[in-house]
Amino acid sequence: MIKSPKAPGAFQAKSRRFPLSRTYVMGILNITPDSFSDGGQYFEPEKALARAKEMEAQGADIIDIGGQSTRPGYTPLSPEEEWLRLREILPRVAAETEAAISVDTFYPQVAEKALAAGADIINDVSGFGEEMLRAVAGSGCGCVVMYPKGGEGGNILEQAKGFFGNRMEAAGKFGIQPQLLCMDPGIGFGKTMEENYALIARLREAKLPGVACLMAASRKRVTGAPCGNPPFAQRLPATLAAHTAAILAGADMVRVHDVKEAVQAARMADALKQWN
Repeated sequence: MIKSPKAPGAFQAKSRRFPLSRTYVMGILNITPDSFSDGGQYFEPEKALARAKEMEAQGADIIDIGGQSTRPGYTPLSPEEEWLRLREILPRVAAETEAAISVDTFYPQVAEKALAAGADIINDVSGFGEEMLRAVAGSGCGCVVMYPKGGEGGNILEQAKGFFGNRMEAAGKFGIQPQLLCMDPGIGFGKTMEENYALIARLREAKLPGVACLMAASRKRVTGAPCGNPPFAQRLPATLAAHTAAILAGADMVRVHDVKEAVQAARMADALKQWN
């Protein structure tokens, strides 16, 4: 049995250490033509690099680079196609910013190349299966482990926590300790709206003690539904509300499109959390 570190703990990503004493902001950098909200905006390397520097200046602690969309109904790229998108911009962002670099991929072979090119974190929306665990073992990288399923009629909080516990056990078999893990409940992936809301508002019940937890609701359907489904770019207020609720419920990190506003909201939520 791999034991969880005692709270507050820390999230470790290679040489980067993130004590779980405040909320960290992960800025989204989609180098894709087809992401659900900002597809095409940063597809060109120079625009992507400029956006990475802008997010860092706005206070992003981590920059999460994605080479393919995982929106509902997306058409998967091959590992080779995904790496072609990443191979130029990733080393440049790593070299020209001080932020930690995360790469959003579910391909083990892409993860290996990304880590060699300067990535500190692998963010896997498929939940870090055995091949991905094997690919990152020994690298010391941070691992964002997403719960990609719904509750299937059961208690979504208990099922998410069970999934996270299972993944922590599996990671331990590859020598990947709990401080290298960050659990993501997977808002918008295979879940009903009620399950999404439960995971945001009662996140603490799905967390593992002392293990980092990421909330990623930015501009998603869950933020649009209560507000009349405005266009994606107009969902900032709802996103800030959802992420603030999640921080007060135990989120250690938020993944966002709008970094400047998210940083301010996170600082306020952290101030309030002391009285929670």
